[in-house]
Amino acid sequence: MANPIPSPVSMLDFWAILPEAFLALSACILLLADLYIPKDKKAATHYLSLLVLVITAVLVWRNGQDASLFGSAFSGMFVRDGVATIAKFFILVSSSLVLVYAKPSLEMRGLMTGEYYLLILFSVLGMMLMASSGSMLTIYLGLELLALCSYALVALDRDNGLASEAAMKYFVLGAMASGMLLYGMSMVYGATGTLDLTGIRGAINSNMLHPTLVLFGIVFIVIGIAFKFGTAPFHMWVPDVYQGAPTAVALFVGSAPKIAAFAMAYRLLENALGNASQHWANMLAVLSLLSLILGNLIAIAQTNFKRMLAYSTVSHVGFLVLGLIGGGVVGFSASLFYAIGYAITAAAAFGLIVLMSRSGFEAENIEDFAGLNSRNSWYAFLVLVVMGSLAGVPGFIGFLIKLEVLMAAINGKFLWLALIAGAFAVVGAFYYLRVIKVVYFDAPKSDAALVVPNDWVFRTVLGLNVLALIGLGLFGGPLLSWCQRAVAGI
Repeated sequence: MANPIPSPVSMLDFWAILPEAFLALSACILLLADLYIPKDKKAATHYLSLLVLVITAVLVWRNGQDASLFGSAFSGMFVRDGVATIAKFFILVSSSLVLVYAKPSLEMRGLMTGEYYLLILFSVLGMMLMASSGSMLTIYLGLELLALCSYALVALDRDNGLASEAAMKYFVLGAMASGMLLYGMSMVYGATGTLDLTGIRGAINSNMLHPTLVLFGIVFIVIGIAFKFGTAPFHMWVPDVYQGAPTAVALFVGSAPKIAAFAMAYRLLENALGNASQHWANMLAVLSLLSLILGNLIAIAQTNFKRMLAYSTVSHVGFLVLGLIGGGVVGFSASLFYAIGYAITAAAAFGLIVLMSRSGFEAENIEDFAGLNSRNSWYAFLVLVVMGSLAGVPGFIGFLIKLEVLMAAINGKFLWLALIAGAFAVVGAFYYLRVIKVVYFDAPKSDAALVVPNDWVFRTVLGLNVLALIGLGLFGGPLLSWCQRAVAGI
């Protein structure tokens, strides 16, 4: 099949890509400006980066209100639709939370450098490209931009052997996964003759000459997606990165990229391979089952808070994949809702680690939270809400997102998997409730007054973030409805 002749670039194309263009240009200017900002005044880079993300979010929101910009741009390489808008908006929101939470942590560890902020900005650019990809080429470019920045971020603390080891493992495994994804894409291209996602779907729908080649391509593409999500058995990098990387980096890796991974999966599985769902749905069902079992069982044995969060992430990804298996508007909107809800919750969880840490002390172990209620009942309440939401307790957003993906799996004729997921949700509640028990019923390790970061912006945003978990748990209907309209293209 011959590729279509590229159409001329119009002004609407440039308007459609305005948020990405602004972010890229701002990051480049900030890269030069940071060279002239003194080391003891790097807070300026922090506030400028935050300002760039906020303005980009406003531009994404504004473009989302303009129906004339919807559709494809740059000959189908770039797509503007509801899914791209909502994914990009919450990528920017969760990345902004990351910057706010990271500041005290970076200052405590002496890592307040411009590199951190610039790598975050370029990572966000890569994620936004993934969300708006209309071609396998754009997806790969966005993914690699995110991945290369992430490898460098994990190795930010160069004097820390644990961080260097985590970065090396992440890089090696990430390179393998990228190779597999690229290999799968090349097979699909060889069979269909196009890189355009809509063109691939059309080619698969017709009587194609090489169905076996497409099937092999799907296998490698699913493996690539599974690695980026961190689903078992491709999860080996997750605990090492979460534990080895500085908290400021781990909280970024554990939040916004989950939304980007969903966007990539949506573009590849729905936009390109939607007509072959009978093949990838069964593969994803196996990955989901493994993630639910391994993630929850191994998390029970963890005493390190970061590793517990890492394995709980694996189990949460198992839930997120449930929606993808269900497919259709119900399934993909449930997964998008889950990715957003989880990203916000994960950011708050890592924010709690920063809250409990201080110069020379990292609150990495569960026992570091012992007796927190007797020292500060408000912060103990924040831990209670975050753990309750991760466990899926009714009243918090964690319950609502789990319920939606379970219903999507049942709707997709995967009742057996939904029942197993429900059972492992109960198993998973054990290790979250153990943290609450330590906070409320164990004796504190010290009678000294609790030392928290002297940053009122950080403490205020963290409090609002946690309260949002309750607000969205009780009134999450509009956000869910937004996700459904976005996937339905309304």
